[in-house]
Amino acid sequence: MPAINVSKATSEQDQSRASRVFDLAEMPLRELNQALHDLAPGSNETGWEVLHPKGSHSVAVGVDQPITIDVRGSVGYYCGGMNDGSAITVHGSAGPGVGENMMSGSITVKGDASQYAGATGRGGLLVIEGNASSRCGISMKGIDIVVHGNIGHMSAFMAQSGNLVVLGDAGDALGDSIYEARLFVRGKVESLGADCIAKEMRPEHLELLQGLLDRAGATGAKAAEFKRYGSARTLYNFNIDNADAY
Repeated sequence: MPAINVSKATSEQDQSRASRVFDLAEMPLRELNQALHDLAPGSNETGWEVLHPKGSHSVAVGVDQPITIDVRGSVGYYCGGMNDGSAITVHGSAGPGVGENMMSGSITVKGDASQYAGATGRGGLLVIEGNASSRCGISMKGIDIVVHGNIGHMSAFMAQSGNLVVLGDAGDALGDSIYEARLFVRGKVESLGADCIAKEMRPEHLELLQGLLDRAGATGAKAAEFKRYGSARTLYNFNIDNADAY
């Protein structure tokens, strides 16, 4: 079996933490994901590094421990799917479905992301420092997504709750058939989808948005530069219990 590099951190504050390095050029992806799934609560193996992913699919899926994972390169589809508590950073670009059905924690993509980034996400923060392709945030259910660049067409289609923040432009049919998610776009919107309209930006929205921008490392972006979009509530039966979303 190929060797797994296990090293102790040397700084005083980290000397109780261990890091593990998996080189996917030497070992199968299945072993990485199995090792991540085998982590017990309270494990001191809190720092993980993945080398040579070379577009591998389903990297670090189903992680449910509060660890950090640095992926040194680009990944294929479904990276970080079902993430529940870990902080994953992709030092490259990501294929379709990055962060799909994420529950909590964070995923940061240093490059671009392909289709349906953050699809059906229920919680946590997904940050894409480049551009995102079509259907970003499709059917999102509580996730926060911040895209530093542009997003493609049909983004936030049937988005139910959560926040989608776009520092660049948005493609056609933004927010088509949207429910109660909030959409914030700084640039141009090519067109709005069915039942999606421009909304008033109130003080509570400015505060929420600025907090998301700060968490996503979007230095220099100001909440006042954005416009807000959301549901006109003509395509479904609105529940008054959701009134605080608007």
